[in-house]
Amino acid sequence: MSHWVYLGLLAVCLIGTAPLEIWLHTHVYRRWQRLLATLLPVVLIFGGWDLLAIAHRDWSYNRHFLVGVTLPGGLPLEELLFFLVTPTCAILTLEAVRARRPQWPIGDEPVDGEGHAPGQEGG
Repeated sequence: MSHWVYLGLLAVCLIGTAPLEIWLHTHVYRRWQRLLATLLPVVLIFGGWDLLAIAHRDWSYNRHFLVGVTLPGGLPLEELLFFLVTPTCAILTLEAVRARRPQWPIGDEPVDGEGHAPGQEGG
C-alpha cells in the first residue's frame, strides 16, 4: 500500500484544488495552452535537473513509496507528475485569489489604452 503514497498525495492536491476550477471558475484547464506554456519549462528544467542528478548518482528515490514505473533516465513517474501537478495546483490557487480579489493585480492583466490594468487607478 505504501507504494501509492506519492501518487496519492498528488491526487489529493488535484482533488483539493478542483473545486477552485468548478466553483470560482478559474478557467485554468480551459486555457490549456497557457497552462502548457507554464508547465513545459518546469518539466524541462527540473526534470532535466533531476535526470542529471540521477545520472551522477547525487539523487535517488525511495522505491518503497513509488509504484515502480521508471521513465527513461531513471526518473520515477511520480516525479514527472509532481512537476505537472504542483504548478497546476499553484496556478489554480493563484487564479482563485484573482477571482475573489480582482483588485490585486499579479502582472499579466490586459492593459487599457493608458497602460493600466483593470482595477488600477490612473496616476
